[in-house]
Amino acid sequence: MRPIRSVTLSALTAAALVLSASACQSSDDAGDDVEEIIIGADLELSGPTAAIGQAYQRALDLKISQVNDSGVLGNRKLKLEPKDNRSDSSLSLTNVGAFANNSNVAAIVMGTCAACVDEVVPTVEQRGIPTIALAPASAVAAPVSERRWVFKIGPNATDNAAALTAELGNAKKKRVAVLYTDDAYGVEGYEALRDALASAKITKTGEAKIRPTDTDVSQAVQSLLDTEPGQEPQAIVVWTFAEQAALAATSAKQAGFTGSLFFDGAAAGDLFLSGQGASNGATMVFTQTMVIDDVIATTPATAARKQWFRDYTAKYGSYNGFSSFAADAIQMITNALQQSTSLSRDSIRSIVETSQFDGLSGPIRITPDNHSGLMPQALTVLVARNGRWRLAS
Repeated sequence: MRPIRSVTLSALTAAALVLSASACQSSDDAGDDVEEIIIGADLELSGPTAAIGQAYQRALDLKISQVNDSGVLGNRKLKLEPKDNRSDSSLSLTNVGAFANNSNVAAIVMGTCAACVDEVVPTVEQRGIPTIALAPASAVAAPVSERRWVFKIGPNATDNAAALTAELGNAKKKRVAVLYTDDAYGVEGYEALRDALASAKITKTGEAKIRPTDTDVSQAVQSLLDTEPGQEPQAIVVWTFAEQAALAATSAKQAGFTGSLFFDGAAAGDLFLSGQGASNGATMVFTQTMVIDDVIATTPATAARKQWFRDYTAKYGSYNGFSSFAADAIQMITNALQQSTSLSRDSIRSIVETSQFDGLSGPIRITPDNHSGLMPQALTVLVARNGRWRLAS
């Protein structure tokens, strides 16, 4: 396992929120007048990335319930108001406009659709409403000068590319092909990976891009394998979401590929890979929380992550890797509400912009110069083994 830097600031707070049973406070203790604070959520609840959007909604619901049960906000209670954007940026614009018009909405959480974030930026900036994007594309929160009200939680392409390249080097893979999605994150990831491979003197034998909606990737995979004798890739890096990564693994196996598969963190979905035996043996770079049941809790932050894993699994039957990003978005907003006296959107934004805490995903640091908070130390190496993701030994 890669070492993850120990960051103690606010770790006890994070643990206390998750371990709500020991911090529960009744509504009577908080007083009779309950102030409702709405968190708007613009998510992909249908369409090609619905599985992730639904995992986000589940995580938001669970984390808000834990915050409310903990009593850390006194007589204030969080309420989630989710809206489906169907990966349609015009729908996101309508949804976010409605949130901005509601004075009880303190902040917005947005899902995986980078184009949706791009579409709503003018509204978010003009109306001044803190917005936390869970889209993996780094551009959703940059440049900061144009996105003062937009923040991001989740791995960054450059960090993932560096970690994947390091693992390829450790595995002594000298020839690598790349499959990626033709969208903002896929292109960003391909460019970062291309540069990282070149710096590591690893030969890129070919690349192929697919549409995010493609349900057959066999031709793209075959094109990566159609090379001159002796130039076949020893590994294929798959930079797609989970469903297409599984399709790519199956296509590669059917095409007779005997090399190794390496997945970007976007391929993280459910913990278990039922019916996806072709992915067994694949390596993925992602956050530790995905396999936290393999980790011994030695810090309050690790204990909080293990408790989150258990709570989510107990409530929903399995674990989804993306859930911790949504939970950390709620934690970030909760921290701001605890520290803010005015509860104004501007006050919340200012506090979020200096957020520093040990999140369920890993160490998170937001600064006025960098609105993408997840630190590269959060990443670790996972291996698909016996139908589920495991911590690499």
